[in-house]
Amino acid sequence: MSTPRRGRPRESFAIGNVRVRAGSTKEVELPITRLVTGGDVSLPVRVIHGREPGPTVWVNAAVHGDEVLGVEVIRRAVATLSAKELRGTLVAVPVVNVLGFMTGDRYLPDRRDLNRSFPGSARGSLASRIAHLFMTEVVRKCEVGIDLHTASDRRANLPQIRADLDDPRTRELAEAFGAPLMLHAKLRDGSLRQAAREAGATVLLYEAGEALRFDEHPIAVGVEGVRRVLAALGMIDPLPPGPAPERAPVAARSSGWVRARGTGILHLEVGLGEQVEAGQRLGGLSDTFGRRVRLVHADRAGIVIGLTTAPIVNAGDALVHVATPD
Repeated sequence: MSTPRRGRPRESFAIGNVRVRAGSTKEVELPITRLVTGGDVSLPVRVIHGREPGPTVWVNAAVHGDEVLGVEVIRRAVATLSAKELRGTLVAVPVVNVLGFMTGDRYLPDRRDLNRSFPGSARGSLASRIAHLFMTEVVRKCEVGIDLHTASDRRANLPQIRADLDDPRTRELAEAFGAPLMLHAKLRDGSLRQAAREAGATVLLYEAGEALRFDEHPIAVGVEGVRRVLAALGMIDPLPPGPAPERAPVAARSSGWVRARGTGILHLEVGLGEQVEAGQRLGGLSDTFGRRVRLVHADRAGIVIGLTTAPIVNAGDALVHVATPD
């Protein structure tokens, strides 16, 4: 009796100047630049190249150097995966803006915003070169991407997915992620999401928490969300059902910031995730002796998805971000 022939092993995955064998995990350093001191700076990448065929997906964090929360999301999510069991390939890039991350700075040393520099150029500015490297070695080898972000300095965000909800495939994966809110978001010129979409990838952008902080709830939502997307793509087995969420994920097509109509010390009376009505009092501004100088009211009904954490505000400052559900 003849022995059945085994199928051909899956091809290795090429990245940089190395190849990752099927069924194995490898950490790769992609050269970025050399410091004035002579030290080299590289983009750290972990490739989990599954034994079985399947989609190729990337997950990244810290495109802005002060957005550290996503680094922990990737650490925890990757720790649950095995190349021998994964179907497909996961490319994990925990820190894209390496130079900003080292100094806790949102931007690069030349003050450029990396998330306005895509798709980049091999001969452009430092930001442009990093963007080009990431597009060439990561994005163009993948079909789905998850871009992890936090709020900017002195703001906090409710865990949310921002994506093109008009695209059926994108919406399907956004719903699989399972964040409390899905916000239909336009593409921004120079952003990773725009460049990746133009390269043919489906992209989810996860926003949650605060800059330079690890906050357990948005980290947990992010880890479970990444794993749910991998399960929806068939890369891992379906996750066991967990505790039912307090409410089903909400979809919204528009949002806006309530802004300060005066200057003072802010005392907010609402929190992330709360439902507010148009005209509802959200807080007030006081002078340094505690005298109330102005009230803050909602200009629309919806869900609070972002807040300032700065107590001292000036007229025109963004205070409360409210999304209007579909």
